[in-house]
Amino acid sequence: MFTPVDTRDTGPRPGSPLWAYLTAVTAVGVAALVIAQVRLGFGELGEVARTPLFWMLTVLVVLGELRPVMFSSSTLVGGTPTSTMFTFAVLMYQGLPTAVLMQAVAVVVSGLVRRRAWHRVLFNLAQVTLACTAAAGAFAAFGAHPAPRVPWTPDGEDIPAIALAAAAYFAVRAILVCQAVALHERRPLTRVMKASIGPQSLVYGALLGLAPLVVVVMAHSTALVPLFVAPLTAVYFTATLSLRRDHQATHDGLTGLPNRKMLILRTEEALAEAREHERVGLLLLDLDRFKEVNDTLGHPVGDRLLQIVAHRLTHSVRPGDVVARLGGDEFAVLLPSIRDAQAAKEVASRLRVALTEPVRLEGMTFDLDASIGIALYPDHAPDFELLMQRSDVAMYLAKEGRTGVEFYLPGKDRNSPERLSLLGDLRRAIDADELELHYQPKVSLEDGRVESIEALLRWWHPVRGPISPAEFIPLAEQSYLMRELTQHVIGHALRQAARWWHAGVDVPVSVNVSARDLLDSSLPEQLESGLEKLDLPPEAIRLEVTERILMTDQAYSADTIRTLAGLGIQLALDDFGTGYSSLVRLQRLPVSEVKIDASFVRRLGESPDDERIVRSIIDLVRSLGLRSVAEGVESPEVATLLREMGCHAGQGWWLAKPMPASEATTWLRGRLGAAFLDRESVGGGLAPH
Repeated sequence: MFTPVDTRDTGPRPGSPLWAYLTAVTAVGVAALVIAQVRLGFGELGEVARTPLFWMLTVLVVLGELRPVMFSSSTLVGGTPTSTMFTFAVLMYQGLPTAVLMQAVAVVVSGLVRRRAWHRVLFNLAQVTLACTAAAGAFAAFGAHPAPRVPWTPDGEDIPAIALAAAAYFAVRAILVCQAVALHERRPLTRVMKASIGPQSLVYGALLGLAPLVVVVMAHSTALVPLFVAPLTAVYFTATLSLRRDHQATHDGLTGLPNRKMLILRTEEALAEAREHERVGLLLLDLDRFKEVNDTLGHPVGDRLLQIVAHRLTHSVRPGDVVARLGGDEFAVLLPSIRDAQAAKEVASRLRVALTEPVRLEGMTFDLDASIGIALYPDHAPDFELLMQRSDVAMYLAKEGRTGVEFYLPGKDRNSPERLSLLGDLRRAIDADELELHYQPKVSLEDGRVESIEALLRWWHPVRGPISPAEFIPLAEQSYLMRELTQHVIGHALRQAARWWHAGVDVPVSVNVSARDLLDSSLPEQLESGLEKLDLPPEAIRLEVTERILMTDQAYSADTIRTLAGLGIQLALDDFGTGYSSLVRLQRLPVSEVKIDASFVRRLGESPDDERIVRSIIDLVRSLGLRSVAEGVESPEVATLLREMGCHAGQGWWLAKPMPASEATTWLRGRLGAAFLDRESVGGGLAPH
């Protein structure tokens, strides 16, 4: 059964409820151990210690204590020591004194090997001794009094006695340990028992149920007892692999901290079990000046710095608090039980003090700081989504005001209730797969060939009707939903591309991605696995990213961009002309296409300034060996003018409107199977289909 673990292992504060509890249990347990040995007698104890069976079983119990079976990464569930099977078998065969003596040796050896604090070793020794004592009492109630000189081998009639003793053993260990964990992490006892009793009872049931078989083998052939190690080893490694997968799904690979998924689960648990007159706090933390480290020394040093930050954060919070990494240099701290706002601010201040300690890496000293936003339940938000949203607002208030720590203030929240409601509706729309992709082709202005087709997100709200992407996509970009939204769009776009390519319609599909997506290392992984699963070549998918986003976050996104380029996935620079890019940066980017913003294209023929801008962009793009695509081509005159300027392709309602997948399929089949040029109709230009 899991024992309370504090990563600092400094021990409970003298006089605290946990200290009093551990002291009481330890005193009673050690007394029971001493009484059991005295009752056995030193003479008989010496005889037992001289037998090969004793030492063989002691070794097995020690090994079992060192290698517990772990079935969950939850700290409340913990591990089940396989020594339980052998300890319970010795209890049945030779009695209580021998069993607790072996287990005491195993606990002490395990404590020394793992360098556990003395209070934990003594508590573990006490709680297992009391569990064995309870089991021995159950056997005694059925008239079974095993001893080293009078071993007891159970038969079919003894099943009720074994079942009662096993239940007593498990119940005592469960109650003692769950109470310790509850006091240690300041959680309700019922919550701890609910989280641990179910998983642990299955493992304990199996181990305790096998113990009578070990007794039978001991009684007939001691040499066969070690054979039980084989199935236990198989269970141990199977459980370890399962735990590793569980851990990878709920923890950050770089820092080992819980990720967003685990944070959501733990927050929802805390909200469900929040007591009256107590608060649940969510702190969102963003490192200041971290970008400078990445820009100066590169990502390896930045990664090492993030690991140091994670270590400092986990050692600055209280037992039971949760530190999570959300991505990049953004962390979150969950306070499942907090007295009031002042207590939450004290935790935040302690975190900032820990982070401001100078860090020395690569011969250089770094001074870090952080901006922390705090939102409390139920004061500021009733659920996780709003807690996250409002702690994010508070964090930006701290960053803008350079105050370090700020609480959520409704008067300074730029997100209206309507926007927050829309965010919740968007969350549900993603889960219910209610979002739809429409597709708008990009057409060559020279010969009418379809160069690619862009996936555009559409949302039909059940109450509000159609909602413009200009309204909900910026909302998603400012929240935690952007990653899920991008994954949703890419998944649908890949599947539609596969339907077209496998039907002979080899048209690349373009997908827009945001700055947050380029910070997400899972983006290349999703694309690579999706292309492989759907048997698609890399040229079947393209990504578009806005100019101003890419220029601003280039240092952060460089690794992801290089990975995407290595996969053979082409990148396009969207909305070109609206940012402040430089030629040097543009040359360094592995992009194959530049899209000219529609705001310039639509005024061609009307504004000489816009015409000069568009012509300059086309000449610049051509000189760099890239394709130019004009957005907003809404008339044959604009198409003709763009072609004369040397623009490669156009996109707009005059060429083709955004269409649902079925309509786009019909359009593509007709377009690819016919001649498209009708130069007479537009004076040498391109006619729409």
